[in-house]
Amino acid sequence: MMKGFFEWIAGRRSETGERASLDEMENCFYCGVDLTSAEIFQRYRICPRCGFHYLLPAYERIELLADSGSFIEINRSLASLDPISFTGGGSYKKRVLDAQRRTGLSEAVVTGVCQIEGTLTVIVVLDFGFLGGGMGCVVGEKVTLAFEHALKKRLPLVAVVSSSGARVQEGVLALMQMAKTAAAARQFDAAGLPFISVLTNPTSGEVYSSFANLADIILAEPNAVIGFAPLKLVMETEGTELPQGAHTAESHLKHGMIDSVVERTRLRDLLAILLDLLSSQYRVTLRRKYGPYPPIVPQRESAWQSVQLARHAERPTSLDYIGRITTSFFELHGDRYYGDDESVVCGLGDIGGQAVVIAAQERGHGEHGKSGQVYPEGFRKAQRAMNLAGKFMIPLITLIDTPGAYPGLEAEERGVGNAIAQCLALMSDLPTPIVSAIIGEGGSEGALAFGVADRILMMENAIFSVIPPERAAVLLYRDASRAEEVAPALRLTAEDCMELGVVDVLVPEPRGGAHVAPDEAARQLKKFLLNELIQVQGVSAAKLIRARYEKFRAMGRYSSRISVAISKERSELQERVSQGLEEFRDYLPSRAEEIPLLEEEGPSQGDR
Repeated sequence: MMKGFFEWIAGRRSETGERASLDEMENCFYCGVDLTSAEIFQRYRICPRCGFHYLLPAYERIELLADSGSFIEINRSLASLDPISFTGGGSYKKRVLDAQRRTGLSEAVVTGVCQIEGTLTVIVVLDFGFLGGGMGCVVGEKVTLAFEHALKKRLPLVAVVSSSGARVQEGVLALMQMAKTAAAARQFDAAGLPFISVLTNPTSGEVYSSFANLADIILAEPNAVIGFAPLKLVMETEGTELPQGAHTAESHLKHGMIDSVVERTRLRDLLAILLDLLSSQYRVTLRRKYGPYPPIVPQRESAWQSVQLARHAERPTSLDYIGRITTSFFELHGDRYYGDDESVVCGLGDIGGQAVVIAAQERGHGEHGKSGQVYPEGFRKAQRAMNLAGKFMIPLITLIDTPGAYPGLEAEERGVGNAIAQCLALMSDLPTPIVSAIIGEGGSEGALAFGVADRILMMENAIFSVIPPERAAVLLYRDASRAEEVAPALRLTAEDCMELGVVDVLVPEPRGGAHVAPDEAARQLKKFLLNELIQVQGVSAAKLIRARYEKFRAMGRYSSRISVAISKERSELQERVSQGLEEFRDYLPSRAEEIPLLEEEGPSQGDR
């Protein structure tokens, strides 16, 4: 059906010599519904029944995205000049002139500066109606100039892409625009400025494989045909019809290549939110210094009970907490390599007015097939979030709740060990504040990969262990049923971890556990997260990194472990001595007459 739409466009152009207008369409090419009276079609070019997103000219896209009257075009006069004197298939100059007359554009891209809900932004829009949105020398030049202008003015950049690839008529010079635009995007990235790209229908070839895929956040319109190779070439290569939905925005989302599929009606609002979060200059502060944390009286009876509460099916998960403690949250998807692991949730949000990046482990509430174990792509998705936090100097919050990394063969083949190691290393010197919270089960290296933080919080009934009690029981006694017996020896409770210096702060839970009153549990977690965030966010990056290194450098030192043991024994000894002195004071007055006085002349011969 897509092919039929493009044939209609081409037919109208050949008949009239003018640009085919969507206003002339009466029925949807996909579902046949009448479009003449559909308001959503007239404004957004979207079918009201099937939701198909039709092509939009560049200026119409800008009108939908930019604040009214705010767009100022730049570099409009640049136009193609047939750089290699192309002779095949008719006059290239004539084709360019025809495209200019039909579209009213000088080239296939429009660049300029506008405001999106008040945020000053450089915008780049490719128009498929101009020679298929092909990237030639002028398109590459205008895109590069836009990046350079945004870099000079310290502005974010939004690119809306619709392209068939490099322009054949400009030969290898067109190919070189990939390197030019990619280099410009790289310099822009190094400056710590936000870049968002929106892939529309269709996006393929050299544009897709260069600057469009280098954005911090990649969005796409529904059912857009997206990919490195054109759809026809993919089908020829495969030698068969492609599966339903292949080579689309939805397929790319499933395989971790883009962050979100967004309907055109929601795009402007979402861009405004993202630009606000990525450009946020706000920081929360304390009205008064927070006093000492109140002591937590343990509610549990045993370490095994903590294990059961941490794993409770109704215990709030990361998504439950995120929904309660953030005002707005945009979820990032995928690792840009292989897939999108649902056991890891990453995104941008705000807590108490403070923009934050969140990387969280999500175990779900017993959904079918969801174990909470993290796959390699989950760790790599978390690395994307961490890098985003570091680039924009936005505080990173991690929520830990996993039985561990997935130990299967497919995880090994996709590099789970390397993915964990990269998370640990990346967090160790990330130049932005990091606050981690263990909210449920902290399972071994899968949990620690999210826990190299400046401040580590642990909820009262959470656990953190090198190995699950069941596996420990099998290793020690070859009997998993003895897990309850082994649990105390693993020192996995919140109190144990606090005593060992592994965590910094314990977060109280409602009586009976967080699942009894999730709203109250979220309120406490938010309060403690904000307090710890405030303590570390005023520290310079160099001091943060140095202190973080020293923090973990000290863990596990022989002397530090002995210090914990000695401190505990000293406290017990002091308590016994104090108790003994009190008993002695009570005893002394009642037996005073029985205690002989020492002779003033000194000790007796017997005493000597």
